[in-house]
Amino acid sequence: MTEPGDHPLVSAVKPLVDAMGAEILRPDQADPDDVVLAWEGEDVLAVRLPQLSDSLDHILAAMERRHGMPLAELDRKTKQLVVRTLEARGAFSVRHGVETVAGALGVSRFTVYNYLNRENAAKDS
Repeated sequence: MTEPGDHPLVSAVKPLVDAMGAEILRPDQADPDDVVLAWEGEDVLAVRLPQLSDSLDHILAAMERRHGMPLAELDRKTKQLVVRTLEARGAFSVRHGVETVAGALGVSRFTVYNYLNRENAAKDS
């Protein structure tokens, strides 16, 4: 098989690969860190996962598409919801995650930390 695009496994995993911001490759193009997927014993495709920092950018872009506008234009309550969603997805474990999110939301790092602290305080209550 020369291209993975003509196999049903590609159609099955493509939405997930796209949602993660990953890349589909031929198995012979796989690096040691890539994930090779097989179908009935035959290597069909390889998936190159994005770097964490690229994943955060991809998640932010997806959230903008979902909301239909730049995140900086959202109201405060919606921005708080975005921060909660990003925290659940691990966005703040990425180096400079808070700064990246603050920039996308058009708020300060301090504001992002306030949103996070408010959410954590609500969980503790």
